[in-house]
Amino acid sequence: MGIILATAGSAVGLGNVWRFPFMTGQNGGAAFIILYFACILLLGIPGMVSEFIIGRHSQANAARAYGHISGRKLWKLVGHLGILTSTIILGFYAVVAGWCLQYLFASVAGSLNGDASYVLSYFQSFSTHLWKPCLWAVGFILITHFVIIRGVQAGIERASKLLMPLLFVLLLAIVVASCMLPGASAGIKFLLMPDFSKVSQSVMLEALGQAFFSLSLGTCCLCTYASYFAKDTHLLRSAGEIALLDTLIAILAGLMIFPAAFSVGVQPDSGPSLIFITLPNVFQQAFATVPTLGYVIGIMFYALLVFAALTSTISMHEIGTAFFTEELNIGRKKAAWVLTVVCSLIAVFCSLSMGAVDGLTLFGMSLLDFCDFITAQIMLPMGAFLTSLFVGWFVNQHTVRNEFTNHGTVYQSLFPVYQFSVRYVVPLCILLIFLHQFGVI
Repeated sequence: MGIILATAGSAVGLGNVWRFPFMTGQNGGAAFIILYFACILLLGIPGMVSEFIIGRHSQANAARAYGHISGRKLWKLVGHLGILTSTIILGFYAVVAGWCLQYLFASVAGSLNGDASYVLSYFQSFSTHLWKPCLWAVGFILITHFVIIRGVQAGIERASKLLMPLLFVLLLAIVVASCMLPGASAGIKFLLMPDFSKVSQSVMLEALGQAFFSLSLGTCCLCTYASYFAKDTHLLRSAGEIALLDTLIAILAGLMIFPAAFSVGVQPDSGPSLIFITLPNVFQQAFATVPTLGYVIGIMFYALLVFAALTSTISMHEIGTAFFTEELNIGRKKAAWVLTVVCSLIAVFCSLSMGAVDGLTLFGMSLLDFCDFITAQIMLPMGAFLTSLFVGWFVNQHTVRNEFTNHGTVYQSLFPVYQFSVRYVVPLCILLIFLHQFGVI
């Protein structure tokens, strides 16, 4: 249960809180959710199972796992790609996670009280400060580090057993408070009423992309965690449970945000402005008649964001830690420090690129935006695409069948469906996402 919760935590992150609700509201409400769920079945679950098969069969870090299951060292490069991707993501993700941690403390101190222009000024002043965001980002990586060095059972599993239930309880509490506000029904309708007139080819590809990124496909996170799975773990059932939990939390996040926003006549925007500019003011206005409740809700919301971010950073840190431990033949603590230092450097430069230091740009983007672009638009799709081809065409299919069916004890009749999906459907879907992102289709 601990490692399954940890794997689910790798999928549940800040994207569930702002990206999924926004995309749902802008792309047909429940119609988008239906498309998204279909994409989870078509792309997400087969992709997850593929990484599970590689990890559990090899019982090794991501790079070694790809080489071991195929018997060809060249395929280790796919594992190396996933490890590099997760390292870059952890570096810039820690910057945003650090903002969440700062906002949690600011909420407790009551520093976010004020009108919309004040909250906007607060965010701009903090995010462009020379050292404060750097300090919070590195601090968040260090919190992650001290979970990782305690090991899989005492660190990752124990933290996940605590964080995931806390995240769910906090989310549920805010959903209840938000949905009881006057005018909240408009927000619920905005999120859940299907509007099929907005469904187009572009919306379908957006749903595919959201399913792909939400489940952490292409980072080798699932492969790394699967190396800790027991031999009798039902891979397909585990993938289904994780996908269901991830989707449930994303929908609940929408029920948390939109009723409160519509209650005060605010249409939420996407991106950082939603979390750090719009919502602090929304919570103040929505609970203006009971200021204490608004104060508590604000604290709970940013605590929720911190927990969601931490479950993701733990998984990304573990990928590199496992790699350095085995490949450099060093202790877990030393390996964790190697990754912590590398990611802290990435985080500092990404933070400084947000306005504190001029010139920290690549191809006209801040370092943070560039790291986000190159991982989300190129490295993640490429890793998942190569993984699906690898499992579908280059790994011995007898080995794949044995892992999928736990040596013929479960889901034997579903193996041909999975095999067809991972060989044809998943690569095609990922290729479509990739082409859509660059405006080809």
